[in-house]
Amino acid sequence: MARFGRLVTAMVTPFNERLEIDYGKTEHLIDHLLATGSEGIVISGTTGESPTLSRAEKLDLFKHVVAYAKGKCHIIAGTGSNDTASSIEFTQAVQSIGVDAVMVVAPYYSRPSQEGLYGHFKSLAEASELPVMLYNVPGRSAVNMTAETTLRLAQLPNVVCIKEASGNLSQMAKIIEHAPEGFELYSGDDSLTLPTLAIGGVGIVSVASHIIGSQMTEMIHAFLHGDHTTAASVHRKLMPVFDGLFAYPSPGPTKVALEKLGVKVGGVRLPLVELNEQEKAFVHSLLV
Repeated sequence: MARFGRLVTAMVTPFNERLEIDYGKTEHLIDHLLATGSEGIVISGTTGESPTLSRAEKLDLFKHVVAYAKGKCHIIAGTGSNDTASSIEFTQAVQSIGVDAVMVVAPYYSRPSQEGLYGHFKSLAEASELPVMLYNVPGRSAVNMTAETTLRLAQLPNVVCIKEASGNLSQMAKIIEHAPEGFELYSGDDSLTLPTLAIGGVGIVSVASHIIGSQMTEMIHAFLHGDHTTAASVHRKLMPVFDGLFAYPSPGPTKVALEKLGVKVGGVRLPLVELNEQEKAFVHSLLV
């Protein structure tokens, strides 16, 4: 079904020269993403530098994106943190803005047990009226949410999908095989877009789609229409970009690549730093 579309972009947050959110650049970026195939956008996820955005900044950003893009694409707000109570409060504050769903990341740093993960997500889902996208990203949260825990959460009526960034296809296949009807799995790794589709996932929550959205759309379209040879060929050709955009701390490379393409999004906030000239040259080489 692909509730939020096959290609969803975890959008970077554009900044001006003072590293304040630039709403004009945000609108331009959204136009670029929609023109290159994105059907949904995640606002203030990790790629959007959410740890550096204040609560007020996030709320203002959500309001602006809804006012500009509502009806043009699916809008998913990143509202999770490693504090359950504040995540609940913030998600409830977002409900009236008009986003289509929230994405909630697994609590980082705390390294909760599987029961702690279940309790965190269950408490948040039951306190919200919005559809919830779970986000499992052990590379950043330091704990993997198992298939069994995901499947328990999938029984909750408004937990509708997961962005699965464990990189574990066996775990992903188990979720897909045993999930209740209507629960969907998105890859959280660009390099696993095609393998995820092949085992029954619905799509990708992507970073690379900022740069190669049209090619990714071509690949997904080819796969869905049975042209697996073309889909595989496109996927192989895109692998250097999938990998290269994470050669340095994200979203630095993506912002550099967007600037090279003429989509101005500004720099990154500390603790991230600007890429040096050698690093920029490498990113630019991915676009040839």
